[in-house]
Amino acid sequence: MESKDKPTDLTQIIQQSWQRCEGFGLKQNGQPDLIQLPQNEQDLLNEQHKGLIDTTYSEVLPYYENILSNTQCLIVLADCHGNALNSWGKPRFLSTKHSSVFEKGINWKESHLGTNAIGTVLESGEPVQVQRDEHYFRSNRFMIGSACPIYDANRELVGVLDVSSDAYLPQAHTFGMVKLMAQGIENRLIVSQFGKHNHLVFFNTNADNLDSQWSGLIAFNDDGIIVSANKRAELVLNSPLAMTDVTKIFQMPLNDIKNLPEQVPVSFQAMGKFRMHAILKSPSVVSIQTPNFERKSSVKASKDFITLDEFSLGDERINRCVEQAKRVINKDIPILIHGETGVGKEVFVKALHEYSGRSQHPLIAVNCAAIPSELAESELFGYVKGAFTGASDKGSPGLIRNAHTGTLFLDEIGEMPLTLQGRLLRVLQERKVTPLGSSQSYPVDIKLISATNRSLRENVANGQFRQDLYYRVSGLNIELPPLRERTDRIPLFTKINNMYKESRQSSQLSAKVVELFYNHPWPGNVRQLVSVVQIALAMCDNEMVQEWHLPDDFFADLNTEQLTSNSVSSSPAISASPPTIRKNDSLNETIRIYNDTGQNVSKTARLQGISRNTVYKRLKDNNII
Repeated sequence: MESKDKPTDLTQIIQQSWQRCEGFGLKQNGQPDLIQLPQNEQDLLNEQHKGLIDTTYSEVLPYYENILSNTQCLIVLADCHGNALNSWGKPRFLSTKHSSVFEKGINWKESHLGTNAIGTVLESGEPVQVQRDEHYFRSNRFMIGSACPIYDANRELVGVLDVSSDAYLPQAHTFGMVKLMAQGIENRLIVSQFGKHNHLVFFNTNADNLDSQWSGLIAFNDDGIIVSANKRAELVLNSPLAMTDVTKIFQMPLNDIKNLPEQVPVSFQAMGKFRMHAILKSPSVVSIQTPNFERKSSVKASKDFITLDEFSLGDERINRCVEQAKRVINKDIPILIHGETGVGKEVFVKALHEYSGRSQHPLIAVNCAAIPSELAESELFGYVKGAFTGASDKGSPGLIRNAHTGTLFLDEIGEMPLTLQGRLLRVLQERKVTPLGSSQSYPVDIKLISATNRSLRENVANGQFRQDLYYRVSGLNIELPPLRERTDRIPLFTKINNMYKESRQSSQLSAKVVELFYNHPWPGNVRQLVSVVQIALAMCDNEMVQEWHLPDDFFADLNTEQLTSNSVSSSPAISASPPTIRKNDSLNETIRIYNDTGQNVSKTARLQGISRNTVYKRLKDNNII
């Protein structure tokens, strides 16, 4: 693999770096080539990167002042070409012969200094930690380097942040800390560029950590379009966010989002999936708008959750899941929910929590795939003041203790790192949590519900999931069926339509739409259904939803052969089939759609789910074309 393929495994990154060094003709016993920019070029470079340097020094480093004063380390900021812009700290671990490599203006590219944290980050584009003996030059093996790339608001590489130290710091936390610092710099660059004229949203899975550098950050304009977001936001939401409508994230009207209380934590359902906590910051410069009394807002009241009984609409498998869950929810039996992405696992968990005797206590949802592995332990189990480098002065109780007396929902538990699984097992066995840096244990009383879209048994077999933890979390196994296999699809289509329609809109879907819905494979399951219905309702105004109101990508998954050969009326699995479409009805429908689409044969065929030849034949046989 070439370096441009950007491997993420540190061992592979180091191996490729050594190969490049050999290609440069470097010798391990040789001396690094210390190339330093002239002073006038350094001054020019510092002027060009003044914003980056000032942001690092004044807005990020103060949060980590304790590491500068209490440890032997040096923080180096380099530009995107590897030139050292500035450094902070007291490099007491450096001897006189080694100190020159950390001077301003020194270039850290691998071709000059061999394998090193800054140079290797520039080559790989990934965060890198280089242990002492992993440095290519033996003369550099007195230190450990941890570095992370810094990207600006446009996702362009602008620099590299490095922490170099001796071998006596806890390196896992040093690596995690440099990632935090780099993320903090990126966040501040977004705030500096977009905060003046745009709305900012900081969000996280835990309300106590909204001021963390690992919070997602979104900037959106007055029209609700996301103009910038940090990488963390896209990771947590598992979706690209550039130029996305922010209402799709919050799933509430734009005016409601803008009118959220300033700097006061609020909770919301992100993209209809995960419970998040957020704070909103309005633009520092507010544009003046003249009032428009013609504009009227209609706020639709809706439940934050559905009950367990509403979750079941007649499907036998869903009914069995609901009845089984009801029997164990108030017993000390863990629940493990299986199901494809989008089947409604979190909706089911929320309904289950509200049904339980713990409904007046917190439901803490943890996306195990979204927590950075270096910080997952402190996020879950908490930490005390000074537990590790960069720890908050307030400490943190952790997500598990936040769920005390309530429900802990571990979503995507199959993604949990192996290193964390052992600690979780101990907590579940002892019902006690010991925060990082503390010798005191705290009892926890939680109802554990986990969910996964993969086979944990297979993960156990291939060594990716601990067998003892598997048996600890899988008391009652429940499998929510995919939408395409549910026998209550038609009542579900109507229910989703009624949940999201405005009061003036029809409570019914057209027979053709129901037919299309029924024959659709729904790879995104209920989540995809909700999205399609919301778009259709937005398009239909006060009309009943028709097939031309459906989004284009809905038809991409549709099997047209199934549509023409397998009408809903022939299916014995449903009790309320839509009416069979007769020949004359099909012709009239084709003619109507043909005229509504400006006599576009291709669009007519796509909207009806039939071939262009069929449309052409129908129209020609009736002397329409």
